[in-house]
Amino acid sequence: MNRTWLFFVICSSFVLASISKCDKITSDPNKTIFVPSPEENPTTAEKVELGRKLFFDKRLSLDGTVSCASCHDPHKAFTDQLTTSIGIKGQRTDRNAPSILNSGFLKTVMFDAHLKTLELQVIVPLQEPTEMGHNMKKLIPQLRAIPEYQAAAQKIFQRDFDAFVLTRAIGAFERSLVSMNSRFDQYQAGNKKALTNDEQAGWKLFSEKLYCIQCHPAPYFTTFEAANNGLYLDFGNDKGRFRINLDSADIGKFKIPSLRNIELTFPYMHDGSIESLEKVIAHYSKGGKKHPLQSSTIVPFDLSPKEQKQLILFIKALTDTSYLKNKEF
Repeated sequence: MNRTWLFFVICSSFVLASISKCDKITSDPNKTIFVPSPEENPTTAEKVELGRKLFFDKRLSLDGTVSCASCHDPHKAFTDQLTTSIGIKGQRTDRNAPSILNSGFLKTVMFDAHLKTLELQVIVPLQEPTEMGHNMKKLIPQLRAIPEYQAAAQKIFQRDFDAFVLTRAIGAFERSLVSMNSRFDQYQAGNKKALTNDEQAGWKLFSEKLYCIQCHPAPYFTTFEAANNGLYLDFGNDKGRFRINLDSADIGKFKIPSLRNIELTFPYMHDGSIESLEKVIAHYSKGGKKHPLQSSTIVPFDLSPKEQKQLILFIKALTDTSYLKNKEF
């Protein structure tokens, strides 16, 4: 058991024990989870609140029609449940919008797994022509002219509103989005009644019979790495991480997403090309499309109809929307 998972289980066990002594749940188990933050951007409540306001502000887009929340809706596990997202002027993005829940644990950001921090990631959609389409040199003065944002920047960061303030505030807000209190987490923390028999059987299939945990190990259900999952024999125009360094070994490699809240984050894959969990399982059970660079982990397997049902029931037990409580979304 790694140290992160041990820490998580100990905290969760403490919270569940405390809850069992109460008639009413008065604490949020997700608040017991430690989320790391950069030394140069320690998380504070004030930063999170400023970041929240910016995250939902459509003025960050060139034509005032799109906010960060347009593609990352809290009520859809911070996705938009679209194949690819819709940016300014009705343009379609190249890729499916991933959930940003638990993004504070990410080692790299974006499907190409090339950006090191959330702060760096913030700049990308703001300036991407098909997303928010703005120019930082023009955007920053516009936001600085908003009294509320300028006052917050001076109070929290002791500086005028600038790109540093913008990226640090939104980064802090994103780190506050924790979803680690699913029924599976409660089961792992000692509440053996949190999962049904079928869900427990699904967990056994997931962790023992199949190869799922090689790419999706608990507690985060991702290795944070980029891999070629054999989605296509020919990846066409979007060759994944290859576009970063033009390294042919990276063709078809995309960062492995977390399976947490996957029940709500459909459609699936980097391009939203698979609409259901049943079809995702079908892809992997066939052993992928046999791309030359496909991960050797992916091999064919057989599941009975009952086993497939159990596997999906377990995966859905990773859903946790308790982050919505007492939040102004």
